[in-house]
Amino acid sequence: MEIRPILSTLRRHKTAAALIVVEIALTCAIICNALFIVGQRWEALRETSGVDEQQLVTVSLSGVGPQTDVDALTQQDLGALRAIPGVASVALVNQLPFRRGSNNSSLATQPDQKIPTLSAAFYTGAEGTLKTLGLRLAAGRDFAADEYMDWSELMKQVDGNNGVPLRTMPLIVSREAANKLFPGESAVGHKVYMANVPMLIVGVVERLRRPNTVNGDTGYSMLIPVRTPYENGGLYVLRVRDPAQRAPILRQAVAALERVASNRLIMDSKTYEEWRSDYMSKDRDMMGLLLALCALLLLVTALGIIGLASFWVAQRTRQIGVRRALGATKGQILRYFQTENFLLVTLGIVLGMGLAYALNQLLMRHYELPRLPLWYLPVGALLLWALGQLAVLWPARRAAAVPPAIATRSA
Repeated sequence: MEIRPILSTLRRHKTAAALIVVEIALTCAIICNALFIVGQRWEALRETSGVDEQQLVTVSLSGVGPQTDVDALTQQDLGALRAIPGVASVALVNQLPFRRGSNNSSLATQPDQKIPTLSAAFYTGAEGTLKTLGLRLAAGRDFAADEYMDWSELMKQVDGNNGVPLRTMPLIVSREAANKLFPGESAVGHKVYMANVPMLIVGVVERLRRPNTVNGDTGYSMLIPVRTPYENGGLYVLRVRDPAQRAPILRQAVAALERVASNRLIMDSKTYEEWRSDYMSKDRDMMGLLLALCALLLLVTALGIIGLASFWVAQRTRQIGVRRALGATKGQILRYFQTENFLLVTLGIVLGMGLAYALNQLLMRHYELPRLPLWYLPVGALLLWALGQLAVLWPARRAAAVPPAIATRSA
């Protein structure tokens, strides 16, 4: 195919050619970044929490009016929940993965370290937390029975000893936190410091996701053996033997807690799957919105290519007729318009790649989005090349189908 006549024709229609190139460039920039964001959200939807999500239900409640002896009442709640048929185990935690808010604290490897080594999600858990949540130990051990204490007791020790408990607190950390604290060696047996509080790492779990994302991190977390009372953010977690029985067991759990003390409000009761679904709802909505935007942009771009190609076919009827009369085949006419479209789309893609990079830099600056991987650019280019060829096919076939005599007579 001779390129020079095509370039000569495009130079005579600079404005129309420039407009379609700009449209393709903008589409390329937006499509690449939109698909990248959709990919990020898709990865987030598939992210594991480290807990056994299929078998968990949760209940949280709050007292009405002044509450007395909440630690004893919390123990009554735990006993009532464990007595429900079909419940394998029960735990009391302060938070769970996939929540909007989270408790976090910093850990350092030295007592006088000015800048902590990492910031991690701060979980508290009563007896049986690892078993109930389905957390898997990668190294070390679970907490011993005599290492658990009530939150109120911990606060008394801290208040009476300049902010430091009377004993070194045992600690279980996630594998990612352990690798960050002590890279290349086992973290078990090492002391770390939460401000001036010494803590001894006794175990490492494979995975315990943060409740939410902090500075792009989801893997740094730690767990201490403290019973948080129900009125201070304590969350009851029940592990059921049969996932199909989650709904009826959840109803029984609510009824059991109301029987223990009726002057309380059930703040929340749901399966863990519902927790996760609620947390991910915004990501799903954003994915749907961006995919719809991509589809709309591609449709508008395709219509623009079809409209421009149709206009040029109508405008060049005489030229087509002359070429057909001189022996040009239908295939040559078809390839002429396809090549012309390919050149325009290629120019738009080249400009679009630069715009895509600039747009990604802007998003990184304002929305903490990671850098756009370079492989998204050829993916966007292939998509637009295919779209351009499909869009121009109908007007090009219409041009190739015009008989030479009719084309010449209509000019």
